[in-house]
Amino acid sequence: MAALPLEKENHHYEKTQLPLEYQNKEGSLKILGFWLFLATDLVLFACLFATYLVLRTHVDGGPTDKELFGITGFTIETVLLLTSSFTGSLAIFAMRNGHKKRLIGWLMVTVLLGISFVGFEIREFVEYVGEGATMQRSAFLSAFYTLVGTHGAHVSLGIFWMISIIVQLARYGIDAVTARKAFIVGLYWHFLDIIWVFIFTVVYMTGVVS
Repeated sequence: MAALPLEKENHHYEKTQLPLEYQNKEGSLKILGFWLFLATDLVLFACLFATYLVLRTHVDGGPTDKELFGITGFTIETVLLLTSSFTGSLAIFAMRNGHKKRLIGWLMVTVLLGISFVGFEIREFVEYVGEGATMQRSAFLSAFYTLVGTHGAHVSLGIFWMISIIVQLARYGIDAVTARKAFIVGLYWHFLDIIWVFIFTVVYMTGVVS
């Protein structure tokens, strides 16, 4: 077999080093498109954060953030979501090494942690409502439920999305299409984790120490 010119050899080497999800043009374009979607979603959350900060002190005689928030609840939620982000990374690591069972296993663990997070968040909301802190009670509570609830809705969507990808991986294995889908849902999950870190800091920690 004739030796390839050095330039072609390097090109071939770089191509084979690309992750599976980037090894065709369609996969690369869809991943780029998803980054653009995340940018628009970031604008949405920026607006919700700005609204919350403006209305945070508008309690209209109702409970304040310091009176409402319990450290234990939002700390457990934070640990669950940060851990799920870690297990999501382990899933992508397993995918890059071609381990289908490990990939599916870590995705399932991530789903379970996500479900636990949503469960604790619903429990938190029910507890607040039981204390009379409903969404209609004040501008502060409207902004709080809208911001945190929008994030919770995104997490719930991510759970159903991840389950559908687990089913596809179990059926078709790891190929360029399923690898791209698993990588994109991983990006989405990390994005939600970053948004939660801001919610933890701006909403809960600021409320507790104010």
